[in-house]
Amino acid sequence: MDVIYLSIIIFIFLLAIIDLWVGVSNDAVNFLNSALGAKAAPFKHIIVIAAIGVFLGAAMSNGMMDIARHGIFHPQYFYFTDLLSIFFAVMITDVILLDIFNSLGMPTSTTVSLVFELLGGTVALAIFKSISMDGAVPFAEMVNTEKAFSVILGIFVSVPLAFFFGALVQWISRLIFTFNYKKHLKWSIALFGGVAATAIVYFMLIKGVKDLSFMTSDNKLWIHEHTTQIILICFLIFTAVSQLLHILKVSVFKMIVLLGTFALATAFAGNDLVNFIGVPLAGYSSYLDYMANGQGIGADNFLMGSLNGPAKTPIIFLLAAGGVMVISLLKSKKAHNVVKTSLGLSSQEDGNEMFGSSPIARTIVQNSSKFSHFISKSTPSCIKKWIGKRFDKEDAILAEGASFDLVRASVNLVIASLLVALGTSLKLPLSTTYVTFMVAMGSSLADKAWSRESAVFRITGVVSVIGGWFITAGAAFICCFIVTTLFHFTGYWMMIIMAALAVYILIHNNRKYNAKEKAEKEDTLFGKMMKSEDKEQVWQMLKEHIRTTVSEQLSFTGNAYHRITKSFSEENIRSLKRACIAVNTDRDALKRSKKRELLGLQRIDRTKGIAYTTWFHLLSNNTMQLNYCLKRMAEPCKEHLENNFNPLSNECLSEFIPLRDELTELLELSRQMVISNDYQSSGDLIVRIDRFRVNISALRDKHAYRMQRISGSDKLNIFIVYMNMLQESMEIGATLKHLMIAISKFEEPSV
Repeated sequence: MDVIYLSIIIFIFLLAIIDLWVGVSNDAVNFLNSALGAKAAPFKHIIVIAAIGVFLGAAMSNGMMDIARHGIFHPQYFYFTDLLSIFFAVMITDVILLDIFNSLGMPTSTTVSLVFELLGGTVALAIFKSISMDGAVPFAEMVNTEKAFSVILGIFVSVPLAFFFGALVQWISRLIFTFNYKKHLKWSIALFGGVAATAIVYFMLIKGVKDLSFMTSDNKLWIHEHTTQIILICFLIFTAVSQLLHILKVSVFKMIVLLGTFALATAFAGNDLVNFIGVPLAGYSSYLDYMANGQGIGADNFLMGSLNGPAKTPIIFLLAAGGVMVISLLKSKKAHNVVKTSLGLSSQEDGNEMFGSSPIARTIVQNSSKFSHFISKSTPSCIKKWIGKRFDKEDAILAEGASFDLVRASVNLVIASLLVALGTSLKLPLSTTYVTFMVAMGSSLADKAWSRESAVFRITGVVSVIGGWFITAGAAFICCFIVTTLFHFTGYWMMIIMAALAVYILIHNNRKYNAKEKAEKEDTLFGKMMKSEDKEQVWQMLKEHIRTTVSEQLSFTGNAYHRITKSFSEENIRSLKRACIAVNTDRDALKRSKKRELLGLQRIDRTKGIAYTTWFHLLSNNTMQLNYCLKRMAEPCKEHLENNFNPLSNECLSEFIPLRDELTELLELSRQMVISNDYQSSGDLIVRIDRFRVNISALRDKHAYRMQRISGSDKLNIFIVYMNMLQESMEIGATLKHLMIAISKFEEPSV
């Protein structure tokens, strides 16, 4: 049995390595968001600075894994085998849960996931132990719910607090500096630099290094007693340094952003390392204690009261953890995906809005607009005029490809650092993830980054992320509760099965993610199109983007049309339902593509834009019309099969299938023409489309005559659905004709 226990501990450590990888991928948004969003330095330099901070923070971490050792449960009431079940369940659940969030590009809290996984596993075993011991040890004595409640409180406190102060300070900062901030730096930059750098240093002292290994009780006491003097001295020094840097033409804002990135990265690794290796180290300590003292008692009877004492992590584990975190930061594509979500929601410019609209977002936008209108009416016109000038974005200074400027990046880091440090000093459990994200959202709102055209999408995104935090807590608790229960009743065989399942899920998720990334090539083209300042280059990339959209839509239409009609004729309801889902997904993709292309159209030469706008809208609308035709065809067919009505007759099938195959061929020929960008034979194609429309029209008239001769209602339903299929097939042909005319005109040589 000792070999089995050792194998479990080894596998838990292997899971910890994976957990470090996926955990850093998720939490990277905390310290990379501002620097990457403002393009404060080249990407590699930012990553190196963050990596140094992460490694130092991990290497100097105190290793006090109290949350995993006795923060959620009281170990003196649990046997060695009990804790092995909990720890194993926690690691499997944590790895899978964080990987799912990373694949979706959604930032979540590793602290929340750890706490609620431990709580779920502990509650499961506490219930069973309490029942088996007839209440000799009350349930409440086994479980320490105080920590879980403090995390929930942290969510409620962090969200509104960070959003409010992020918006307030950014609004004041923008009033001072304006969007053309280089004109207003003569004296203000020194004070701003002094306050900002001091705030970041204060954050590092209070939050970042207070628990690091070299911090003795005397060091902490000295810092606590001299905090005011330290802050004052830092302010004076940093103010003087900021003014000197400004005189030397060095960007103070960039220095603040890079310093803040380093500080947050160091604090993250130093404080949140417990979220990744706390459980494996607690399991390792349990194993060592059992091997030393429990051999004669048995694993099922050896209580783990030793975990009540503090334990320092060997430096080798800290260095190894730091190394894995740095490699993850440098190599993980999912880390960049999570950062992209936050940057997309706070971007100064309209862009590729990844979230749709939701009722709650629409309600918030409508009520906010009414409140804003009321405030505007109540404000004197002279004040409104002055504020309007300060928020004029006409001369905004924005680095190429940046989501926002250095002023906002500095505010994000300073306010996040201050709030986390203040919350820590006041014993408020503010989450670094929640604070950094909500500060960024508040500052983007104050900076007028959420226009009327994008506000509803971005609020939907913010609500989705916040909802994801609560989902993390619930999913972590429920999943770990179930997995721990399975381990408790089935033993080690279930552990092997769950371990294999976890490996399979990770491999499957990564394959899906890689496939999704490969399918999103148009996003890369869109990004290049939005970054380029060469109008002719933008024009060529826009045409390429449109060709891609149209060709993919023609391919989808042909496949979906064939699938819908085939599924209906074969009465395959499952395939037809999947086709309906695919049509809805296609509609959303077309809407996103149209918005990207409209943004690209705004960036080309004005004369050219006016000349080609009409053809663009015609081809765009006809592309969307193809989707509507499929939807209008698929929905009645699905309803017909769900009601188990009569199938299509052999007579109808024999006359329809040749025309269906002809339309599918026409769609494919059109797609090949668009891909090759050669429309010389478009005249012949349009003649074939017209011939098809004549044939399908004749068949429709024939069926209309046939419908007049039927008696009874039992066959009427299938006749109506068949007539709808013919009508939509004819409409697809007409739409295809208009689409090909529009895109050939759009692709004509520039005027």
